[in-house]
Amino acid sequence: MHKLLTDLGSNVAIIGTQWGDEGKGKLVDAISGNFDVVCRFSGGANAGHTIVVDGTQFIFHLLPSGMLHPQTIGVVGNGTVVELPALMKEIEDLNKSGLTDVGNRIKISLRAHILMGYHKKIDAELERRKGDQKIGTTGRGIGPAYTDKISRMGIRCEDLLDRDLLKEKIERNCAFHGKNLGISLDPQEEIEALESVREQVKPLLCDSRKFLYDQMQAGKKILFEGAQGHQLDVDHGTYPFVTSSPVSTGGICTGLGVPPQKITGVIGIAKAYCTRVGSGPFPSELDNELGEQIRKQGAEFGATTGRPRRCGWFDAVATRTSLQTAGVDAINLTKLDVLSGLKELKVVTKYTLDGRELFVVPTTRKANEKLEKEMQTFPGWDEPLSGIHRFEDLPENAKQYVLALEKLVGVPIRAIGTGPDRNDLLFRE
Repeated sequence: MHKLLTDLGSNVAIIGTQWGDEGKGKLVDAISGNFDVVCRFSGGANAGHTIVVDGTQFIFHLLPSGMLHPQTIGVVGNGTVVELPALMKEIEDLNKSGLTDVGNRIKISLRAHILMGYHKKIDAELERRKGDQKIGTTGRGIGPAYTDKISRMGIRCEDLLDRDLLKEKIERNCAFHGKNLGISLDPQEEIEALESVREQVKPLLCDSRKFLYDQMQAGKKILFEGAQGHQLDVDHGTYPFVTSSPVSTGGICTGLGVPPQKITGVIGIAKAYCTRVGSGPFPSELDNELGEQIRKQGAEFGATTGRPRRCGWFDAVATRTSLQTAGVDAINLTKLDVLSGLKELKVVTKYTLDGRELFVVPTTRKANEKLEKEMQTFPGWDEPLSGIHRFEDLPENAKQYVLALEKLVGVPIRAIGTGPDRNDLLFRE
C-alpha cells in the first residue's frame, strides 16, 4: 500500500474538484484493491468512469469502478437515483467482459430512488421548453428524478417489494406529470420495464446504512467514490448549471448515512487542465483551435454520453475553492500527459469583477461577461510521459508546472496521471 493511503486512514473519499470528468475512476481502480467496500453516494448513470486495463476499456455508469477488483463489495447508496434496467444491463456487460461475479458483490440501498423512463421524457421536454436557456443536461432524467424525490413523490427501491403500491405510485406520477407538461406517459410501459428486472434486483437490495456501519465496526476499509465534480454540486457549484445532488464531501454523509467523523481522508481529483460538459460558466475556456487540440489529445468525450467536452486552461481559483470546501488532504493530478507538445501553458490565478477580487466562479451571465482573469504562463515540454513512475523522471518543465499548481491551490499533489492505462500513475511522497 502506498504511503498516501496509510496517511489518510481507513475510510477515504475521492472527490472531483472541477466540473467533473477529472479521471476519478482511474485512481479508484488503482487504490480500491486496498479497500473492502467501494461506495457511490450521489448521481445516477450519467456519471461514467472509464478504466483502461492492458488496452481493454471498461466503462462504469452507476456501479462503483472499484468493482474491477474481485474481492471488492460495491454499494449504491440512498443518495443515488437508479435506472434499474440500465443497471442490470451494466452488470450484464461487465459479465461479458470477464467480471462474471459482479452481481454477487453489489448492494443497492432500499432507499435509493428509482429513475423511471418518464423522467427521461420529462428531462427532454423541460430542456426543449428552455430553448437557448437550457442547462445542457445529459438527458438521462437525473434532474426530474431528484425533483420527484424532493417533492416527496419519488419511487424508491423498497417499493419493488410491494407490487400494488408500486403500480399505484407509477400511475399517479404518470398522470401528474403528463397533465402538467402536456406529454403522453404510459404507466403500463413503466410497470413492465420494472417487472422485467424486479426478481433480479431484489437480492441486491439491502439496508446500506446498516451494512456500512457494521463494516466499519468490524474494521473494514471503505472507499467513497465521488461522481461529477465540486463545481457541479447543487449547492456549491455554478448554479443553475449543475447536477441535482450534493457531489462534494458532504454528500457522503447524506447519500450513505455515514457520520462525518468516519471519513478519515479526502483525495481531490484535478485534471492538469479543465473541461466542462454542457452549458454554464467556464472562465478558462479555450473556444479555439488550441481547445480543439487539447480535446483530441485528451479524448475529451463523455464515457456515458459521448458528448464533446469544452476545454480550457487549469483554473486555480475554481479548483482552490473546491479543495477548501471539500476538505481535501491530497490531490491526484490527472492527464498531465495530454499537455505534452504544447509550447506554453497558462493557469488562471485570480478573478476580478468591478475591481473586486472574487474567490468563486460567478454564476450570472453579466458577471461572467465582465469577469477579468489574471493568468500565469509556463513553458511546455515535448517529451511523452507514459511509462514514467517517478516524479524525478518527469521533464523539468512538467515538474515545475506541477509544483506551481501545488503552490497555487495550497494542497499537496501526491499522485499524477501520465497516460491512459491504469498503470500510468506515479505517486509522490
